Amino acid sequence: MKTDGEQRTGLLYGVGAYVMWGLVPLFWPLLQPAEAMEILAHRMVWSLGVVVIALLALRRWGWIRELLRQPRKIALIAVAASTITVNWGVYIWAVNSGRVVEASLGYFINPLVTIALGVLLLKERLRAAQWAAVGIAVVAVLVLALGYGRPPWISLVLACSFATYGLFKKKINLGGLESLAAETAVLFLPALGYLVWLSATGAATIGSQGPGHVALLASTGLVTAVPLICFGAAAIRVPLSMLGLLQYLAPVFQFLLGITYFHEAMPAERWAGFSLVWLALTILTWDALRTARRNRGEALRLAARAARRTAAEQARGQEQGQEQEQRQARGQERGQEAAPVAAPSPEPRA
Repeated sequence: MKTDGEQRTGLLYGVGAYVMWGLVPLFWPLLQPAEAMEILAHRMVWSLGVVVIALLALRRWGWIRELLRQPRKIALIAVAASTITVNWGVYIWAVNSGRVVEASLGYFINPLVTIALGVLLLKERLRAAQWAAVGIAVVAVLVLALGYGRPPWISLVLACSFATYGLFKKKINLGGLESLAAETAVLFLPALGYLVWLSATGAATIGSQGPGHVALLASTGLVTAVPLICFGAAAIRVPLSMLGLLQYLAPVFQFLLGITYFHEAMPAERWAGFSLVWLALTILTWDALRTARRNRGEALRLAARAARRTAAEQARGQEQGQEQEQRQARGQERGQEAAPVAAPSPEPRA
């Protein structure tokens, strides 16, 4: 049971993580004129360096030896790394191409896509409210497709890639920092090879834009690792239901940046589509909170019932012990009554 102080600390870590993820669209344009692929390669390379330093500081290396004995898990990590590469690359390209609002939509609908994957791949059964939320989300995508004149493919790729990444992460079952270390280790050599090739062809920007540009590219490792470390600190301190609510902070900030800072267009049909998505998320959140409250109440009832049963068994055991003691006492009394009384010995005669 976490104390109030720990939960408040966890809440601050969680808010910090999701706010940083929500404000990251302000960072990627600073790396131009680097293209999205070059930024992505730097993110992979520098992230591994930051994570290695963090693991050294925390002395968390024991998982590596165990991981190397599990080739199936290594293969899953490679697939997860490939999936998050697609997610990162598309997101960076979308932000630097002026499509922040469409990118934010991808993270809004991600929980709904995760539910759909659970039904299709894991054969999970949905409650009525979850079916309603997924149905509304499908209608929202259709409305947005009409508004954009095309399917919102950036949103769909981001949502599907991140949901798939989450599915593999669940199977890998590694901590956030350890998982990022393993994934960036898999991606390190291809990313480094790509950067070497860019330099050899003269297309790299790291040597032509000054030391400030180099520092910004190197800081992609911090931009990747610091929010994840904060998220890991939050995950062990606050309930999962609270983390589920906090996850909407990131796309909210991204959406607000898109329409206020980047001044992206929001015609009526896009507002309609986003409103439907928000309605679906409201239903989903309400159902999750209601289910969590019901499960918590049922757990408390079961615990109270078990406590009453234990108390009754203890009382019954005490009664049986008292009865046994009483029987033993009565038996001792009867034994004393039945014992022969010894005759007094005659006094000696003088």
